[in-house]
Amino acid sequence: MACVFACVFAPAPALSQDVQLAAPSIPENAQMLLEADTLVYDNDANTVTAVGGVQIDYGGNKLVAERVTYERNSGRLIASGNVAVVDNTGTKIFSDEIDITDDFADGFVNALRVETVDKTYFAAESAKRERGVLTTFNNGVYTACEPCEEKPDRAPIWRIKAKKIIWNGQAKTVRFEHSRFELFGYPIAYFPALEVPDPTVKRKTGFLMPGIAYKKELGVGFNIPFYIALAPTYDLTLHGRYYTKQGFLGMAEWRQRFNNGQYNLRIAGIQQKDPGGFQWGNVDSGTEADPNKNRGMIGSKGDFTINPRWSFGWDVLVQSDKNFSYTYGIPGFSSYVQQSQVYLTGLNDRNYFDLRAMRFQVQEEYFDGRSAARNDKQPWVLPTLDYAYTPDEPVFGGELNFDVNARVIHRSELDSLAAVPAVRGIEGTNSRLTAEAEWKKSIITDGGLVITPMFDVRGDVGQADMSSASLTAINNMAGGLSGAQYSHDGSTFGDVTADVRSAYNRFMATAGLELRWPVLFSSTSSSHVLEPMAQVFARPDERYAGELGIPNEDAQSFVFDASSLFERDKFSGYDRIEGGTRANIGFRYSGSYANGWATNALFGQSYHLAGENSFAQPDLVNVGAYSGLETDTSDYVGLAGFTSPSGLSASVAGRFDEQSFEIRRAEAKVGYATKGFSVTAKYAFIQEQPLYGFPEDRREVTLGASARVHENWRVFGSGTYDFETNVIVRDSLGFSYDDECFSYMMTFSETRDRFTEEASQNIGFNISFRTLGDFGTNTNTFASN
Repeated sequence: MACVFACVFAPAPALSQDVQLAAPSIPENAQMLLEADTLVYDNDANTVTAVGGVQIDYGGNKLVAERVTYERNSGRLIASGNVAVVDNTGTKIFSDEIDITDDFADGFVNALRVETVDKTYFAAESAKRERGVLTTFNNGVYTACEPCEEKPDRAPIWRIKAKKIIWNGQAKTVRFEHSRFELFGYPIAYFPALEVPDPTVKRKTGFLMPGIAYKKELGVGFNIPFYIALAPTYDLTLHGRYYTKQGFLGMAEWRQRFNNGQYNLRIAGIQQKDPGGFQWGNVDSGTEADPNKNRGMIGSKGDFTINPRWSFGWDVLVQSDKNFSYTYGIPGFSSYVQQSQVYLTGLNDRNYFDLRAMRFQVQEEYFDGRSAARNDKQPWVLPTLDYAYTPDEPVFGGELNFDVNARVIHRSELDSLAAVPAVRGIEGTNSRLTAEAEWKKSIITDGGLVITPMFDVRGDVGQADMSSASLTAINNMAGGLSGAQYSHDGSTFGDVTADVRSAYNRFMATAGLELRWPVLFSSTSSSHVLEPMAQVFARPDERYAGELGIPNEDAQSFVFDASSLFERDKFSGYDRIEGGTRANIGFRYSGSYANGWATNALFGQSYHLAGENSFAQPDLVNVGAYSGLETDTSDYVGLAGFTSPSGLSASVAGRFDEQSFEIRRAEAKVGYATKGFSVTAKYAFIQEQPLYGFPEDRREVTLGASARVHENWRVFGSGTYDFETNVIVRDSLGFSYDDECFSYMMTFSETRDRFTEEASQNIGFNISFRTLGDFGTNTNTFASN
């Protein structure tokens, strides 16, 4: 354990803090104010003695004692009897006797205790202060833990004992000579010399707390960061990591802040000792060793405010291979799905502009049978544009909204599913520009009926440049879908065509009417609002419906539930347009009670009235299959929930077959939370959707709980069980301790493959000493497999 602390520690850097040198500062012409019961003048000795309830205030420095003698010749104050000194920085000194100069700059004291404004504590047999900035403690103790009020003599959780402690207020350092670190009163480490920043320092050059980690392919890792405070607005942090299996990894981070924003730049690299320790390749065809010996990355993040309305920024990662940052846990770039982007955003009242270019990287372990330099199936988005404008003034008494969306996507490799006739992404480049205008106005009748007419017009132009591999995949998909079942009632797709259009345009006009009639029921102890609701939207058929040659990039995720029942267009993106005439009917309910309870509910159904049902037409991902909207009469959707002032809450939501009322999709949540205890449970069920890529039912339950078993102790845990495979896919357990000066957390977690039941375990811990730093592992970054 001694090796953990045998270095110079600095607290975590904070760019927004400035370091100011401490020095005695007595204002010019300051007067010493003295208050006492009795004053005794000794002209022979040239002294003034104050006795009884002595209080002295001089230039912001205060002294309280039972007796104080002022020696005029030497300019010294000798105080005795429950002496307390508070200097102009807020530091408090307590002793039975103290000898100090009248400007509080120099002095000597026996058996003292010091409390800083940051709640750190020094104690010593004696101490000497020089020039107002240098304090030397003899046989001293330092800690950031407050003394126990009930047992002040009891050892704090942690402390450093030293033969000599030198506190330099100008250099902002505390140096310990011949010291030992004690935890719960037991010595665990010895240092011939140890230096830390003083409690007031937020940024100072020096070593940060070391770290330790473990991963099967990497071995045990040791990390020693060194922080360099170059200026108040920029700094540099160097990391030296050594892994027992892979060798030395070097990393550096530059950070800089400006008046209107900030950015950072991170570089990391390693020459791996054992690349063969990583087995990459296709799982079905066998694995191959990692061919990369030299691996590295460059990443940067920035965010700047151009003016109160506009901001600009970026989050960019470039690395030598597919998953270097994920494997080595590079901070800020270790997400499993890493999104690199450059963006420009504007926001003013209800008007919005967003322009960005994006690149997605899935940092998975396998390379699909080959050693690729990047994940070619993930797209480049160059760029995407969103613009929304709402005029401040009403238009024909209603609200007018304009929306523009544009995107250009390039993918280097076809993304298709072998087991399902679907193409997740085409190889090549495709683009689309969409412009839309919507007008609506709410009219409230005398009877409380809310009538909202609405009109919407939309136009799209697009272009697709597909590779031969994409064309082949689309033709194969068309053949696989012929006669394929797309509904639980056995319905099949009609005409499926593989027509590919290099350029296309679409137009959609919608006329809609919404009726809401909120009715209030109230009593002395509760109030309830029941709101029947109906909508009808008339529009032509979706153009190119059923043609697989029109790309679908942003409308692949689709869920029909109570939250989307009353949406005019239920598709999740712009690449699909809902066509045909449709009606949505249901009701909403909310209730509140005098005892603090609240309830809510929603239930309804959607009806395809005329034209072609867009959800019954295939696209490249079969987004409408098994959605509950592919039949003329949709499935039922609903939700209900309540909350209570005691911390108890619950909700249920589901989708039910429109004929048999069989559950197609369901979710239930229940939770209870108090100051010291919380528990949550969640159950989710999704029926099979073969053409959508899920050939089997999905059903699992997740439980989680946390309890504070003592003022400072907490235990917590969670688990997820898959009913279909009878596997606990995730579970975790942990406990933590925290108080004003020390915290400790220990966690254990497991993940299991749903089919092979192969498990991986993660063990993590973190220890934090206030004013010294943190030490431990990061379970999100370094996992033992």
